[in-house]
Amino acid sequence: MTVNYNARIERAQYLKTIYPFAAEILTFYEGICAAQARIHAQVTKRLRSARPLAEATLRERLDVDLVIPGANEALQELIPVSPVPLKAFIAEYLGSSKERLAVSLQTYADHGGTDEVPGDSREELLGRILLEPYAELAAQQGTAVSSGVSGNLCPRCDGRPLLGVLRPEGDGGKRFLKCSFCASEWEYRRIYCAYCSEDREQSLPVFVAEKFPHIRVEACDTCRHCLRAVDLTKDGNAIPTVDDLAAIPLALWAEEYGYQRIHGNLLGT
Repeated sequence: MTVNYNARIERAQYLKTIYPFAAEILTFYEGICAAQARIHAQVTKRLRSARPLAEATLRERLDVDLVIPGANEALQELIPVSPVPLKAFIAEYLGSSKERLAVSLQTYADHGGTDEVPGDSREELLGRILLEPYAELAAQQGTAVSSGVSGNLCPRCDGRPLLGVLRPEGDGGKRFLKCSFCASEWEYRRIYCAYCSEDREQSLPVFVAEKFPHIRVEACDTCRHCLRAVDLTKDGNAIPTVDDLAAIPLALWAEEYGYQRIHGNLLGT
């Protein structure tokens, strides 16, 4: 599935009209999408002349040198729409060495989407913004994910799930998990914790907020992790990664009840 950054921007603009409390976050995300669209186009062009690595994993196929030439311009575009504390960090980051950028990108290529704790969350964010388009592109160009139910890690890159996605099928919906690193989707059992595989229904509470009838929090009382799930049978216009950013009250609910998200979204909402 081709990434449509314009559709993501349009969805963010629409969500701002119904969730004004998320307007600042969504405006920042619009800027991120514009920067990522530029990186996506540049990497796509460079990949045409790059030699693929035979039998390499998705992460091993990522050559961060393909991202570096467009990184500074992309980050410069972000400064005007960034939150004030991040503006200063981006400016400082842009003034540092090319080697620091390469290390940031390689660190995210190696550990993004996993349980590894980042050294500096701001630097990880910039690495994630810059490398995400490349990771999605690599996933799209890789071999197809086998059909049928898979485990709780991405079958392409071993990343943790960012979201659950319920897609219409027959009279109901089929559950998929969406990777936090490469955005791949794979089928997963409906009543099953996406972190520890708990399958006792009484240990898997679900929370739905009135403001977000198409998004729910799927929690687990065994491991105390939770996952947000976007139900496309209730809102077929939703774009899971965008709608998730606006669901700030769901993060507050999870924090209040002591649940930890399996993997945070791009902006920590």
